[in-house]
Amino acid sequence: MTQQLTIGERVAWYRHRRGISQEVLAGLVVRTPDWLGKVENNRIQLDRLSVIRSLAHALDVSIGDLIGEPTLLEWSNESGRRTVPALREALMDYRQLTPLLSAPADGEPPTLANLRSDVSEVWDAYQGSRFGFATRQLPLILSDALLAVRTCTGQERDEANALLALTYQGAAMVLGKLGESELAWMAADRGLAAAQQSGNNVIVGSLFRSVTHCLLSTGRYETAVQLVSDAAGFLETGLGAASPSYLSVYGTLFLTGAMAAARAEDRATAQTYLREAESAATRLGADANHMWTAFGPTNVAIHKVATAGELGDFQIASELGPQVDTSGLPTERRVRHDLEVARALTARNRTDEALAVVLEAEQMAPEQVRHHYMSRELVLGWVRGTRGRPSRSVADLAERLRVV
Repeated sequence: MTQQLTIGERVAWYRHRRGISQEVLAGLVVRTPDWLGKVENNRIQLDRLSVIRSLAHALDVSIGDLIGEPTLLEWSNESGRRTVPALREALMDYRQLTPLLSAPADGEPPTLANLRSDVSEVWDAYQGSRFGFATRQLPLILSDALLAVRTCTGQERDEANALLALTYQGAAMVLGKLGESELAWMAADRGLAAAQQSGNNVIVGSLFRSVTHCLLSTGRYETAVQLVSDAAGFLETGLGAASPSYLSVYGTLFLTGAMAAARAEDRATAQTYLREAESAATRLGADANHMWTAFGPTNVAIHKVATAGELGDFQIASELGPQVDTSGLPTERRVRHDLEVARALTARNRTDEALAVVLEAEQMAPEQVRHHYMSRELVLGWVRGTRGRPSRSVADLAERLRVV
C-alpha cells in the first residue's frame, strides 16, 4: 500500500493511522514539529537508520514498515514462479525440524561432495546479486542438507551440519536482502544451532555474523554490538594459529559490528571495531573471499565509508567513497558500496553524480538495486524534489524500480 511513498510520507501515513499529531510524534522523538513537518513533506530526507528507528519505535511499527520492506521479488527465468513463499514453506515445515515427525525419505541422500557444490553455487549467486536464483534453489538444498545430517555419522555428520548451517546462512542473507527480516532471523537462528553441532568454529563465527545482520535489520543495534563483542571473545582463543578463513570471519564480524555501532550512534565503538577489522585485514595481507566474506583491506575501506554515512558524516563519505577501488570484489559488495556513495553524494546536493553511480550499479545488479531501500528512497527523493517533470533518466529508473 505504501510502496510508492517516501520514508517521510510513510511516517505521515502511519502517524495518521495512529491518530497522533505532529506535535506529539515530534515530542516522542525529541524533535520539533517544524522538523517533522519538513520530513513528512520531503523537505528533509531521512537518510540515517538511527533516526528512522526512533520514529518507528514511537509509531509502534517496524523499521521495515517505514523503509518499505519487504519488496516483491520479480519473477524471472532464474527465479521461476515460486520464490519467497516456497522458501518460507521450507523454513516453516515442522517435519524439517525433528526426525521424530518425519516420514522416511524417498531416494538416496545426497553425497557431501554434491551438497558442497550446491551450497557453493547458491552462495556464489548471492554474491553475484542473483537473488531470484538463490531463492529458487535454497528450498531444495535445505531439504538435501537436512537429509544428509540425518543419514550421516561421525565426521561426515559434522560436515553435513556445517553445510546445513551454511545453507541456512545463505537463506538468511538472501532473505535479508529482500527485506524479509523475520524469515531471515528464523534461518540464522537455525543456522547457528547447526553450526554448533558441526564443532567448526569458523562456521560458528560465520553464523554469528548472520545473526548480527538480522539484529541490524530489525533495529536492535545495541544488542548487535553486544553480540559482536561476545562472539569476538569466543573466537579470540583461536586467533593464534588462525587460518585465512578464520581471520576473514573474525574480521568481517567486526565490520558488521561497526555498522551496528554507527547506527546506535556510538562513534567510539564503531571506530574501535573498524580498527580491529583493519588489524585482521592487515594480517590476512590482501583482499580474499574466504567463506564468502569478501574480506580484506578494501572491504574495511568500504565500511569506513558506510559507517561515516550512518553517523551523518556525509562530507567524509562523499570524499572517501569514490576513491575506493572495488573492482576486485564480488558484485554484491560493489553495488552496496555504490549505494552508500550515491547517498552521500545526494546529501551533498551532487545529484547528477549520484544518479550516475546508481545507474552503473543497476547495470551490474538490477535485482539488488531494485530491492534495496536506499536506492528506492534516493530515486523517490529525486522525483519528489524535482520542479516539474524529472529527467528522463530519473523517470525511467523510477519506473524500473517500481516506485512510481
